[in-house]
Amino acid sequence: MLGENKLKILLDLVQTSSKDELLWMNGYMNGIVEGLAGKAEPVPHVPAAQKKITILYGTETGNSKRLATDFAVRAKARNIMAKVVGMDQYRLADLPKEDVLLAVVSTHGEGEPPIAAKKFYDHIHNNGFKLPGLRFGVLALGDTSYPLFCKTGEDVDMQLDLLGGKRIAQLQKCDLEYEEEANRWFTDVLQNLNEPAAEAIIAPLVAVVPVKKTGKQIYEGRVISHINLNDRGSNKQTYHIEIAADNLEYECGDSVGIVAENPVTEVEAILQIVGADAGRKITFKNEEMSLYELLRSKINIYHLTERLVKMYASIVEQDVPAVRFNLLDLLKIYPVKDAAQFEEVVGKMNAISPRLYTIASSPGAHDGEVHILVVKDQYHVNNELKFGLCSNYLGLLEVDTTQRFFIQPNKRFRLPAADNDIIMIGPGTGIAPFRSFLAEREATGATGKNWLFFGEQHFVSDFLYQTEIQNWYETGVLSKVNLAFSRDQVEKIYVQHKMLEHAAEFFAWVEAGAHIYLCGQKAPMGIDVERTLLRIIQEQGNYTEAKAKEYLDQLEAAGRYEKDVY
Repeated sequence: MLGENKLKILLDLVQTSSKDELLWMNGYMNGIVEGLAGKAEPVPHVPAAQKKITILYGTETGNSKRLATDFAVRAKARNIMAKVVGMDQYRLADLPKEDVLLAVVSTHGEGEPPIAAKKFYDHIHNNGFKLPGLRFGVLALGDTSYPLFCKTGEDVDMQLDLLGGKRIAQLQKCDLEYEEEANRWFTDVLQNLNEPAAEAIIAPLVAVVPVKKTGKQIYEGRVISHINLNDRGSNKQTYHIEIAADNLEYECGDSVGIVAENPVTEVEAILQIVGADAGRKITFKNEEMSLYELLRSKINIYHLTERLVKMYASIVEQDVPAVRFNLLDLLKIYPVKDAAQFEEVVGKMNAISPRLYTIASSPGAHDGEVHILVVKDQYHVNNELKFGLCSNYLGLLEVDTTQRFFIQPNKRFRLPAADNDIIMIGPGTGIAPFRSFLAEREATGATGKNWLFFGEQHFVSDFLYQTEIQNWYETGVLSKVNLAFSRDQVEKIYVQHKMLEHAAEFFAWVEAGAHIYLCGQKAPMGIDVERTLLRIIQEQGNYTEAKAKEYLDQLEAAGRYEKDVY
């Protein structure tokens, strides 16, 4: 029988591990037992742990949690007690009691903390206290294609320092390919904890612990349908794309990740202006490919960050303003000296970031297929019409072409139990997950009621999935539907106006246990809808503004108010 300390360590590890991790541990321990079976020597006594660390994770996609769990396994193998807790579940009152605190946190959107990290983030920034006895380290996950790279991790690291904590390791910022840097950082942390005796005893076992791979499964799919859902006269092009793939696994609420390719015309223009050999082999992030392949499918050539523009300026030795440029524009205005200098530039560029699209299909209704909804992003720069890289790429896909993609889970946007009622608010392409929800609830015979708020510009040209929504309403899958077409009348009407029209019934549904889902653009739609939610709660519940905010926060904490905004 295990002692109390060992039992606590084991239970902590089991409770914070995934199914795959538990299977791996089971095989690993069986291997140890088999290796010891033929030995007469007694198993050496391992002394009680002398160190305790807490590893917090704040994640949007699950990467932070996976790293935190891996770190805990490595720490416990060195006889260091490690507790893994999500920032949303962490007891804030325990913070002053911590000896060593490690934070693994990603950055979401425009430099903001993930929803799961917000409570902890706000607490350390808004409360007047000190942490003089704390030793800490922060591992920040991010994407260098965004201007506020790892901003949340930077903020947490700086604030813990301001509160009096002492760094046990310097802030480590990691890009999309983070495994090597993350594991090296944690090795430094373990060394700084200074546990020579424990490490000497456990060293033979540690040597056989593999580094967990966190790479995503890449599917090779075939485009089987590609339709513009907008009718003639619309200001938009919104594409419904269906992709078939073998052994496809996802859940309602997940997203598809796609890496776009740069337009051929842009790539050829770049090669022409620098006079480079398109077939010349280049090494980029330890992968060898032709210069053409690199420009076409690997590096981001649009909207370069200020950091990259500064890098470009230092290489070409020219005074370039620190603003965002496309690579072609940079080359035209501030040309490189020769092809060799251009190769130096591209070698330091960022890779094309995957774009995520919330899945519009249902595993129960669309087996072996994944459907996405993409609106073509259009904007003007100096009176010239420009298009978003991935939305333009997807808009030009042809049926029967091959498309690679991965599934990005979203555990914070899941359907509730089959008998729970749901309210779905999704204007524009925000309808995507709710098409998935409704198709799944129909396929599985869910008994909960479903209420949809959908909005677009014009009824005639922009009513996305009109036929399906009408059929779901007529067959009773949809209990209620409220539509807002903003430009069909003089005064613009949005989904939040429809919510207010039905405020009493809306609040009654919520009071009876309904779950609220919001999907679409964060600003201004998401902000306006949340303000309307607070107004409905305040007025219908006869609450103060503060109480209404507390009510909504409780819904969110209970998983009854979930957002997928972008």
